[in-house]
Amino acid sequence: MSLWVDKHRPRSLDQLHYHHQLTTRLKALAASGDFPHMLFYGPSGAGKKTRIAGTLLELFGKGVDRLKIDQRVFLTPTRRKLDVNIVQSNYHIEITPSEVGNYDRVVIQEILKEIAQTQQVDLSAKQKFKLVVIHEADSLTRDAQAALRRTMEKYMSNMRLILCANSTSKLIAPIRSRCLLIRVAAPDTNEMQTVLEHVAHNEGFAIPDDTAKLIAEDANGNMRKALLVLEALKMQSTDLSSSSLSIAKPDWEIYCHKVADMIIQEQSPARVMEVRAKLYELLSHCIPPSIIIKTIADKVVDQVDEALKADIMHWAAIYEARMRVGNKKIFHLEAWVVKVMSLYKHFFFGFDMEAGFDDF
Repeated sequence: MSLWVDKHRPRSLDQLHYHHQLTTRLKALAASGDFPHMLFYGPSGAGKKTRIAGTLLELFGKGVDRLKIDQRVFLTPTRRKLDVNIVQSNYHIEITPSEVGNYDRVVIQEILKEIAQTQQVDLSAKQKFKLVVIHEADSLTRDAQAALRRTMEKYMSNMRLILCANSTSKLIAPIRSRCLLIRVAAPDTNEMQTVLEHVAHNEGFAIPDDTAKLIAEDANGNMRKALLVLEALKMQSTDLSSSSLSIAKPDWEIYCHKVADMIIQEQSPARVMEVRAKLYELLSHCIPPSIIIKTIADKVVDQVDEALKADIMHWAAIYEARMRVGNKKIFHLEAWVVKVMSLYKHFFFGFDMEAGFDDF
């Protein structure tokens, strides 16, 4: 039994419910005979992977649905073994190199070189090239991106790349310049309501308009989250009237909100130590540090004076950028917390908290 988010996922571009102009453009590109490298980017849950799957279907036909999952072993220069799961068909291959961390360059080089040096197996295929889909491309290291850039130049004749990322800011300029950028924006509330009503109809029940609107607003543009919430609410109760609904927040989000409250309530070295313990707890449960800082910052901004909001988000952006190049994420998270406490206390009491930490 599959989740509704997978069960009702559109299988082709024609089945998509929103961004129809983008759908038309992708179909035209697939039929043009001159398919470029592509970079799909947009927020989580906007439908990037669904559109990539639909584009593959337009390019190669139903053969791309016959998938198999392999586990490949790669050797690093230090003879360390890396296990990587690969999803592939006769026409394409999907990989997530960021799963192996700093060794992603090894995976990129080996797989792309292997794919690029082999010809298309199916002589009757619509396209003569094979296609490689790289998920979480914005999590690739600089070395891996440099290797990817060289491969894109060298093997264009019999291989194409589709990159999938949440943001283009973490990708080097040479990669962005070699790809056709496809922005998949988050759906608005009305578009999400349409999808929720479609899924509810297929499942044999009706969803009230106010309930669909409530779920869509809570999901904040994340279609995957909205469908998961709808299924969870339907499993809990058959009555989906908005008056009886309560949409539960994930535990990690509640935990982040508690951290934000702690920062606002007290600004002291002792409180920093308490916050550090909470941050370690979140990191140990595999919550990405960029999500942690964003969630806490959003909650803090909701509670402070208008004059402080811009500075808090400015420093959140700076420390989030530093986390990308640093190794110890906790250092940058904690430094941002101290900076926010300093800004907050200085705003109300004219006290420079960072100077006050000299005795700490």
